[in-house]
Amino acid sequence: MNAGRVLAVPLALAIAAGLAACFSTPSQPSAPAPTATVPPLPAAPAPGPNSVPDAVPRAEPRSRHGNPPFYDVFGIRYYVLSSSVGYRERGVASWYGPGFHKVRTSTGETYDMYGMTAAHKTLPLPAYVRVTNLQNGRSVVVRVNDRGPFVGNRIIDLSYTAAAKLDMLRNGTAMVEVSTIDASVPSPPVASTPAAPLVAAPAVGASSTASPVATLFVQAGAFSDPANAERLAAKLRGGSYGKVFVREDQIGGRRMYRVRIGPVSDVADFDRVVAALGQAGVTDAHLALD
Repeated sequence: MNAGRVLAVPLALAIAAGLAACFSTPSQPSAPAPTATVPPLPAAPAPGPNSVPDAVPRAEPRSRHGNPPFYDVFGIRYYVLSSSVGYRERGVASWYGPGFHKVRTSTGETYDMYGMTAAHKTLPLPAYVRVTNLQNGRSVVVRVNDRGPFVGNRIIDLSYTAAAKLDMLRNGTAMVEVSTIDASVPSPPVASTPAAPLVAAPAVGASSTASPVATLFVQAGAFSDPANAERLAAKLRGGSYGKVFVREDQIGGRRMYRVRIGPVSDVADFDRVVAALGQAGVTDAHLALD
């Protein structure tokens, strides 16, 4: 387990099971901020990441365990989604390994750090997602069967092998995009660059490599009224966040005005800006593309 996931799996399972039957839990301390701690690598030789295939999406019933309507961790309430269809999120991924190898996950299955699995706070269990490392373009498919991570702004906790395929073991974290795969609907093949180091021509659900995203930003807010966007931008320009600007977009026939900061260069830079925004009362900041 790395710094992005501090709740022990058995405890997470107990909370989830308890909340399936009740609607309140004792208050808990605030979640600690992210740190630079990286999980230790396995003591024994690990199978090469290329020898482990990605998870293959298939229709599965909703797990009897780990899917309460909601649950509370560190004083924050998380609502489990009724469906994973259409879910997409950008943020920071972490990974967990030796300390939780062969420990029960929230679904009651055994965690295999050499498998292609992940933990997520709100997706129904199990679910299948494609995780793309926005910093290098690598992409994998994993099966979500656990809860977490519960520290800071981490959005998904990956198995050791999944993290290895995304080339994020050394840093411990990476800026990623997570998008669900509907196992009941066939997906088109994923395009791959000629220099892809994982596979030459990935099929549905396979690892792939595409061009990395050139620029990443922190989005502090989105408004339909440009005056509201400019007010927030003016407030933030007085701080030490970096470049603050308002981007105008057309979405579904409506104009939206997004307050952006950046670009941000890496996870540490992203964490710094998000933490500073939190101190200023902006609690819903997230990762955004150009």
